Order: sequence, then structure tokens, then C-alpha cells
Amino acid sequence: MPEYYDYVLGLIPVSVAGISAALLGLGLSMTVAVPLSLLAAIGLIGHAMFVNGPVEEIPPTAQTTANSRDASGFSAD
Repeated sequence: MPEYYDYVLGLIPVSVAGISAALLGLGLSMTVAVPLSLLAAIGLIGHAMFVNGPVEEIPPTAQTTANSRDASGFSAD
């Protein structure tokens, strides 16, 4: 089943081609339309990296043992 990042990867070329075509249809030149459409692609990439970034979930057992140790690596008990 496709997930968020699969959609983002698919939307990057679709947004570049679609927005470029729309801007060309509005009468803008190719040298203006393509960079403007790339801004949308950069926005998608930025959202995927920084807003909804990939994070690895830590299992509860590893998380509790990591929290119970001090900086020297010894248990606080």
C-alpha cells in the first residue's frame, strides 16, 4: 500500500510537469515556468523532510533502558 513518501515521490515530477504546462498555457516563457514549478517540488521535498520527516520509532523496552542509564553507562538503580 502506498504511503506518504511514495505519494511525495510521485508528485514531484507531476507537479513540475503540470505546473509548467499550466504556466506555459498562461503565456509565461519556459525559462520562467519551469523554475516556478520547481518551487512547488522543492516545497514538497521540504515538507517531506522537515515537517513530516521520517523518524524511527524506538521500541518501548529500548527506550526505558536508555532513560534509566546515566552518562557513564551505568544503571541509576
